[in-house]
Amino acid sequence: MAARPSRQAVDLSEYPDLVIIYLGMRANTLRGVFTLLRTGPRINATVRENPDGLLLHENVAYGAFPPHLGMRQYWRDFDALERWSRSGTHAQWWRNMLANPRGVGFWHEAYFAKGGTEAVYVNMVRRTGLTSFGQMDEARDSMFSARRRLRLGGEDTLDPPVSERDFYGD
Repeated sequence: MAARPSRQAVDLSEYPDLVIIYLGMRANTLRGVFTLLRTGPRINATVRENPDGLLLHENVAYGAFPPHLGMRQYWRDFDALERWSRSGTHAQWWRNMLANPRGVGFWHEAYFAKGGTEAVYVNMVRRTGLTSFGQMDEARDSMFSARRRLRLGGEDTLDPPVSERDFYGD
């Protein structure tokens, strides 16, 4: 008779505002393969800086042909994630990505312990994740920032790396 398998659960009561975010980058062109190869080490260097609120970072491979790599991150709360994503290395990377995707598509999907989901997709040539079945809209107005997509209210604590006006040129 086989031994009963281990069955465990996790108590997340210390993390009522937990955010789980999946991110992906997919090579759309040969140039995109090189962009992917350069981006991974830069992300890992940023993670080694141990940003406030980042509980865990895991690398993920979504596909090999074309290369589609990413990560899963667990954040203590949205405010910590927002502060990190709007400052320093990440903010500069986001500005560069929006100015010139360099042959890749990028996406993220965020899930919140208290409920709610938000996502954004940039330069993705094929539907992936939530876009496979959900309604897609241009990321303008209430869809431009994660805080607004989530309808969290409150004021942004930092300016976005790229403003909506600068991105769309209006």
